Amino acid sequence: MNFCPQCANPIAEILIESEIRKGCSDTSCGFVLWNNPVPVVAMIVEVEGGVVMAHNVSWPKTFYSIITGFLEAGEDPEECARRETMEELNLHALETSLVGVYPFAQQNQVIIAYHVKAAGEVKLNHELDDYKIVPVQDIKPWPMGTGLALSDWIKTQIN
Repeated sequence: MNFCPQCANPIAEILIESEIRKGCSDTSCGFVLWNNPVPVVAMIVEVEGGVVMAHNVSWPKTFYSIITGFLEAGEDPEECARRETMEELNLHALETSLVGVYPFAQQNQVIIAYHVKAAGEVKLNHELDDYKIVPVQDIKPWPMGTGLALSDWIKTQIN
């Protein structure tokens, strides 16, 4: 963002409460770009045989992950998990349970992760171009973002 969305003056570094922030160069405007993290809901979608791992059309060819989606204004995160499971995979969420909340600083996101037991026939939406069902014991979590949620969930499955 180069210009203030309120008054169109240039964005500049400004001092607010002893912190350098980005905000409107016109101090009378008062706009501050807080850059708060975006809430994202992640779903560990479990079906018969394991967990659905999907490939997003914009990712490198070899990277598969759990399902994620943006929380809509006024939407309950658990309802978002159910909606996104249907939208992205065409699966019905039978049960949902909160896994945890995880920082994902690399993408300026906060991930709210759910385990979703689901049923139906997988039909991918336009965001995804491939998927696989991975047995829980074969999942290799990664050390950030949704991988942290997967790691925590797997621990509950082993115990």
